[in-house]
Amino acid sequence: MIGFEEAHKRFVEHLSEKDRADSTIIAYKKDIQQLLNHINETEDKSHVHHINTDDIKSFLSNLEQQNYTKKSISRKLNSIKTFFRFLKMNDLVVEDPSTVISHPKFETPAPRILTKTEYRALRDAAREDVRTFAIIELLLQTGIRIGELAQIMLDDLTIEEENEAGTLKIPESRTTLERSIPLNKAAVSALSDYIKERPDTEDTHLFVTRTGNPLLVRNIRASIDRFYERAGIENAKVNDLRHTWIAHHIKEGTSLITISKLAGHRRLATTEKYLEYVEVNNSSGVDLEEL
Repeated sequence: MIGFEEAHKRFVEHLSEKDRADSTIIAYKKDIQQLLNHINETEDKSHVHHINTDDIKSFLSNLEQQNYTKKSISRKLNSIKTFFRFLKMNDLVVEDPSTVISHPKFETPAPRILTKTEYRALRDAAREDVRTFAIIELLLQTGIRIGELAQIMLDDLTIEEENEAGTLKIPESRTTLERSIPLNKAAVSALSDYIKERPDTEDTHLFVTRTGNPLLVRNIRASIDRFYERAGIENAKVNDLRHTWIAHHIKEGTSLITISKLAGHRRLATTEKYLEYVEVNNSSGVDLEEL
C-alpha cells in the first residue's frame, strides 16, 4: 500500500523525468494535492488504492459547487486521469477509478482579439518599462506562447540592428515545434533597447529579473496584466496577444500554412479555426507586417 503523500511525490518526480513544462508540473501537482486533500477530509482515506470513482465524482461536484468553470474542471480531471494512469502503470493501484468519468462538455469561447486601439494603448502604457515593453512587442510581433518566451536564451536571438531585422529560434519541446521566426523592425527595436539595460548576469535567459534570475511565466503574466489594467483594457490576457498576431496576419492574407508554421501549431486545423472570426483582405500577405 502506498500513501497519498508518497504517491503524490512519485507522480511529480515522474512528470519531471518526462521533461514536462514547469507550468504543467505545477498545475498537475496542485490539482492532485487538491483531490487528495478533499478525499482525506471527506472520507478519511490515506492510501491511493482506497480511492474509488465516487470519491473522484465527489471532488468534481465540490469544484462545481465552488463555481469552477467546466473548462477548469475538465483540466483538473485530465490531471486526475494522468495521475491514475501513472499509478496503474507502476502497479500502485489495481484499477483506475477515473476511466469511467467523462469530461464535462463546454463551449470554447471565441479568441479575444485586441483592436488596434487596444494594443496601441497597451504599448503606450508600458513604454517606459523597457523589459515589459520588449516582452509585449515580442509577443505581439511573433505570436509566440508565454511559456516559449520565458525559455528564450540569448543564443536563440539574432539581431541585425543595421538592417532592423533579426530571427528568433524556438527549440522543439513536448508542447511546441522547432521553428525560426523572423523579427521585424518593431521587435528588433524593443529588444535592442531592453538588451542595453539588461542586468549583467551569468544567467543566459533573455528575460531576467533585476537580480539576474530567469523571469518566470507567472511574473510575465502579472506584469502584462498590470499594464492591461493601466491601459484600461478589460477582459484581456497574455495569450490574447498571440490571438491578435494570428488574426492580424490572416486578415492581411498571409498564407495559413505560413501562419501555422510560425505559430507552432501542430495541425493546420488549429489555425483555420480563426477564419470564422476574421474578415480576410485580398492582399498577397507576402510580408509579415508590423501590428
